[in-house]
Order: sequence, then structure tokens, then C-alpha cells
Amino acid sequence: MMKLPESLRALRHRDFRLFASGQMISLIGTWMQMVAQSWLIYRLTGSATALGVVTFIGQLPMLVLAPAGGLLADHIPTKRLLLGTQTAAMGLALFLGILTLSHHVQLWHVIAAAFLFGVVNAADNPGRQVFAAEVVPKDDLMNAIALNSSMVNGARILGPAVAGILVAFVGEGWCFLLNAISYLAVIAALLKLENRPKPSHRGLLGSPLQRIAEGFSFAQRCLPIRRLLLLLGLLSLLGTTYSVLMPIFADRILHGGPRALGLLMGTSGLGALAGAISLALRKKHAGLGTWVAGSALLFGLSLCAFSFSRSLYLSAVLLIPVGYAFMVEMASTNTLLQMMVPDVFRGRVMSLHMVMFLGMAPLGGLLVSLLSHWLSAPATVAVSGIGCILGGILFLLGLPRWGREAEALEAQPTPVPQL
Repeated sequence: MMKLPESLRALRHRDFRLFASGQMISLIGTWMQMVAQSWLIYRLTGSATALGVVTFIGQLPMLVLAPAGGLLADHIPTKRLLLGTQTAAMGLALFLGILTLSHHVQLWHVIAAAFLFGVVNAADNPGRQVFAAEVVPKDDLMNAIALNSSMVNGARILGPAVAGILVAFVGEGWCFLLNAISYLAVIAALLKLENRPKPSHRGLLGSPLQRIAEGFSFAQRCLPIRRLLLLLGLLSLLGTTYSVLMPIFADRILHGGPRALGLLMGTSGLGALAGAISLALRKKHAGLGTWVAGSALLFGLSLCAFSFSRSLYLSAVLLIPVGYAFMVEMASTNTLLQMMVPDVFRGRVMSLHMVMFLGMAPLGGLLVSLLSHWLSAPATVAVSGIGCILGGILFLLGLPRWGREAEALEAQPTPVPQL
């Protein structure tokens, strides 16, 4: 095989390369569906509150069920788990597409589908985290995470742009249908992966609730892990506001309609792609703690600047650093956690990462719904940006002690406790 550059070194591993190729196609469909679903809700209701409520319902399962999904990821062969979740997601996208194209879709259909997608993702996301550590050696893990983030955000550029055109000319239903078809690519890739049975962890006897609690306890005891998760949770909670309110910005504030929505989502994805590429070019993970703190500050400042813009193109440009900063925050946190967590806890601790990354979004959606009654959309985003800045400052102040404990944890992982 042709020698790959260092920035693509994780693709030298066959199973990661197979999964990445299928996932890239599927992710484009996923972003198309996300944009189409937001516009469909807005078209059906015209309400910022409805956008927030559906976001809350759709991502609530991640907040509640992700720890159970992490336990599954620690014990069920990853290939089998991901085949199940991807097939279920394909069926849900097909269901929503048929209802929309036949003009029978109602708000409760969208809410039900969003909730069920959330249930599927609660198992799928921890499985993906475990999968990366299974097929890529530790030295290439940061590169694998960065490449995966690059694919997510490459799709985030293309998917919303295509969705904006399709929604404007043929409606939301085709976005849902094309997303359903795109899952075939990742399912085909999964079928070609090697079968990897899970090792037996004798220290994990006891009930499922005890084993989930064991993962919580491990994360709570470790200062670096705890602080990383808390900062990510804060940024996810407050950063949700701008994405939930994007249809409002596109239509009422910037007066651009669905094509403006696609442009705004796409430029945010462009910034996130740049962030992922910058991480892929790094050869070592030393200094990532500083990147985490700096990205939180940049994220908050960029959100504040975006909230004051009334120009579509200026707003689109301002979303580039928003996307960049949040991607660096999320991927750096993911990398640091993966480097510090022992294999026996990986699924459960990474499920907490997903709780903070995606599971806080329902609370953010609910927060948007409440604030929209008292504040304008720009004011809500500005308040969120200020909160992110404060979180970044607090993390930065504790960084010296954090760094010492992180190095000790990585050098000598905490032993598995006995229940």
C-alpha cells in the first residue's frame, strides 16, 4: 500500500480505514438530516421553543442512558454493537423520510423519531469510542480521533450545504431518505471488520448498576478526568444555544431562509474541520491541557461576537472560530481521556464524555426554551458566550495542578477496584 503521511497515520490500520470510509458517507447523510429536521420543526411550528424542546427530547436519552451504553460497550463485541445501532438508525431515517415525502408528517412524529435516535446514539457513541482504542495503537490514537473529527466536520460542511439546497427546492423528506441510504455504506464496512471478542474482566463482578457506579467513581476520583468532563459539560450546555437557535438567526435576524441555514452550519463545520486538522498534525499529546483552556476562551469570545452580528456573511465568518474552538475542546478532551483511562473502564468513562458532550445538549435546549421567553436570540447567545469564558478561566487557573496529576495518572493508571 502507498505510504501515508504522518497526518494520516491512523489510516494505516485496516479496520480503522474500512470503518472511516463507510462512516464518511454516512456522516454526510446525518448532517443533512440534522439541518432538515431543524427546518421541518421550524416550518411546522415557527417556534424557537419547539426547536429547544425537540432538541431536549432527542438528546435526553444520551444524558440518561449513555452510562448503560458504556457498560454495553465494555462487554459486547464492538462490531456487533455498532451493526445493531447503525441498522436501527437507518430504519428511523427511512420512517421519517417516508412520512415527510407522503405529507403525513406531524410534529409528534419528529419528536418520537428524535427520541429514538437518541436511544440508539446512547449505545452507538460509547461503542465508537471503544472501537478507536481497539483497532488503533495508543501512539496513533490522537491521530485517529482527529481524523474522525475531520470526517465529521468535512461532512458538516457538505451535508448542510446539500441539505439547504434540497430543502429549498424539494423539501426535507429527501434529506431523510438519503440519510437512510447512506447508512448502507457504514454497515457494509462493519461487515468486513475482524471479529474481536471482549476480554473477560474479573474485577467487574456484580450487578450492572454496581458496574456503572464503578465507572462514575473512577472518573470522580481522578482530578484531571473530573475537570475535563466538567468543562466539556459546561461548554456543551451553553454552546447548544447557538445551534438550537440557528434557524431563528437564519430567518428572522439574518433574513436568509434555509439556504442561509445551510451556509451558517457549513461555515461552523469548516472551522471545526480546521480544528480537527490542526490536531491531526500534532505528533504528541503533551500540552493539550493548554489547548483545552484556550479553546474554551476562544469559543466564548466567538459566540459573543456572533451574537452582535447582523450581516449574514459576517456571521458566517464568525462561526468559523466557534466551530474551530469547540472541535479543539472536544477532540483534545477525548484524546486526553483515552490516554488516561484503563481499558477496563474505557466504555463507561467515555460514556461520561458523551454525556457531557451530547447529553448536556437537552438541558441546553431546555435552557434556550426558557431564555427565549425573556431574552432575544442574540442576547441568549451572548450570555452563553460569557459563561464559556468564565469556565475557561477557571480551568486555566487550575491547570498547573491538573497537569501534574494527569501525568501521574497516565504513567500509572489507577488499578481496577474490587466491588
